[in-house]
Amino acid sequence: MGRYVIRRLLQMIPVFIGSTFLIFFMVYALGDPIAALFGDKAPDPATAARIRKDLYLDEPLWKQYLHYMRQILTGDFGTAFNGQQVTELMKSAFPVTLRLTIVALLFEILVGITLGVLSGLRRGRSVDTSVLLLTLIVVSIPTFVSGYVLQYLLGVKWGWVSPSVSPAAPFDELILPGLVLALTSLAYVTRLTRTSIAENSRADYVRTAVAKGLSRRRVVTRHLLRNSLIPVVTFIGTDIGALMGGAIVTERIFNIHGVGYQLYQGILRQNSPTVVGFVTVLVIVFLLANLLVDLLYAVLDPRIRYA
Repeated sequence: MGRYVIRRLLQMIPVFIGSTFLIFFMVYALGDPIAALFGDKAPDPATAARIRKDLYLDEPLWKQYLHYMRQILTGDFGTAFNGQQVTELMKSAFPVTLRLTIVALLFEILVGITLGVLSGLRRGRSVDTSVLLLTLIVVSIPTFVSGYVLQYLLGVKWGWVSPSVSPAAPFDELILPGLVLALTSLAYVTRLTRTSIAENSRADYVRTAVAKGLSRRRVVTRHLLRNSLIPVVTFIGTDIGALMGGAIVTERIFNIHGVGYQLYQGILRQNSPTVVGFVTVLVIVFLLANLLVDLLYAVLDPRIRYA
């Protein structure tokens, strides 16, 4: 296992370099940060040249990238155009989005897997049909529609939860935003679990377990569910980074100043250091989540061994 983890970590290095270079290229080569900094006003040539030198933008792109990589190795992700350190923005944004992601993942895991198991064990019955119809409706509704509707109904009209989130963003205020963020992924988790349970319920090892006289609960939890969760775990693992980076709409609806909010502001104002810095951290999150998923395979299926 240890050698496998080391090998996977080494494999992440070229993936990280390639991903960050593409991000860096698209942000800096396909736009002019200095022009974005001054907006509609044409900068003085001398001033623009000085700023380019200070920001290392007067060098070739590959040198700019190497300079950026040397910076982030020391924990310096650069300075935003408003003079604030990108790391300071990260310290305030990532904890908020991390809490939001945890709430969303809990909804996915607890509600999605439970509905999927119930639907898969009762394939073709009214429960199965209702769950499939409900998940189809959820997938078909855009996040900005479901977000505003749930915010009005649950937060404003009925008052069950807080309709807005304070700057501190505690867990109790993130229940509704977490539900909105998780809805689409929850529907996919439900469908994946349902399909996997329905297919594996006819497998030989399930019939053998039943023939041995094991209780239905033990057959489902110890045998059927563990083998059926592999595709679900794969989806949830890859969804972690997507939830953290794709919460722009949800954070805008509930005025949450997290990663999505900072990315939106960075893109809107063409604040290149902020965009590149935040996306670089999200790449690391994706890579670590995929490694965690691979390690969970061995826990779910004893037949999987890593040398």
